[in-house]
Amino acid sequence: MLTYGLVIAAYIILRILLAGGHVSSALQGQLVPITAYIVMAVSLNLTVGVLGELSLGHAGFMSVGAFTGVITSASLTSSVPEPALRLLFALIAGGIAAGLFGFLIGIPVLRLHGDYLAIVTLAFGEIIKNVVNTLYVGIGQSGLKIGMTSGNALNLGEGGKVILNGPMGAIGVQKISSFTAGFILILVTLFIILNLIDSRAGRAIMAVRDNKIAAESVGISVWRYRMTAFVTSAALAGAAGALYALNYSTVIARKFDFNTSILVLVFVVLGGMGNIRGSIIAATVLTILPEVLRAFNNVRMLIYAVILILVMLATNNVRLRAWFQRIRPGNGKTPVISGGGDGHE
Repeated sequence: MLTYGLVIAAYIILRILLAGGHVSSALQGQLVPITAYIVMAVSLNLTVGVLGELSLGHAGFMSVGAFTGVITSASLTSSVPEPALRLLFALIAGGIAAGLFGFLIGIPVLRLHGDYLAIVTLAFGEIIKNVVNTLYVGIGQSGLKIGMTSGNALNLGEGGKVILNGPMGAIGVQKISSFTAGFILILVTLFIILNLIDSRAGRAIMAVRDNKIAAESVGISVWRYRMTAFVTSAALAGAAGALYALNYSTVIARKFDFNTSILVLVFVVLGGMGNIRGSIIAATVLTILPEVLRAFNNVRMLIYAVILILVMLATNNVRLRAWFQRIRPGNGKTPVISGGGDGHE
């Protein structure tokens, strides 16, 4: 409930500030991307923190969801004029498409572990990016058409429209994403992830993470539960991608590259592996931070990197972690500290 309360309180406060005109235009433009990155971080935490597998292909699933969502929205423009309803269909389509890709990729990939799984998922993300760069999708009188040569070769006819134009990406996208839609998607994501973690399947996933051999010995299907976590994570990333893409008039495949996967992984690591609230806070702060540091011009990314290093050193300090554990509400125990001093405090 604390996690839900944190998100709802942040939304209400921001709504009040927006109504009063106390939020800058730069921050207003960051609201939808922040919600998308929060969903990405929480969903990746399911794979990295709860399942315990390092995946570097999350941007690939985000890319699948983004372009599926854009195509769905453009295809429904005439039949579903209501933007909110069209956005809902786009999010669902993006999530389903990314979940399907997650299942297909997971069949061979989830037989690997550790560094091998990370390298293969990274390769998947790069493959998706390059495939999108060769795709041309348009909608005309005869419906949706897909090609790999050029937009003109699609023969869309009079009134036809190119939706996905190869290396130029999705062009002329109608911006229908909103901060409220992002807030609702965060709540849906939290509902799915937190209930999964607290369920029988979630306990099985954590058992697989802790000791695969012991889990198998008591009848837990390792492949099944790893696939459950992986596909759920991919589907939520696809919905986040659709929300993100429909916030811009132009979306290119290069946006969903290796750097985006690493950025989302940084959110998870900085917020704490398996810590859902930490992922929410880290995604919010690290998305806003570059804009806050923009006043420092050329050295802002250097300051950003230094802040990341200092935060990671602080969060991995044994005494500091013990202090946070001690002041946590409802914790009456005194933590034991290993290393230095007399061994306890």
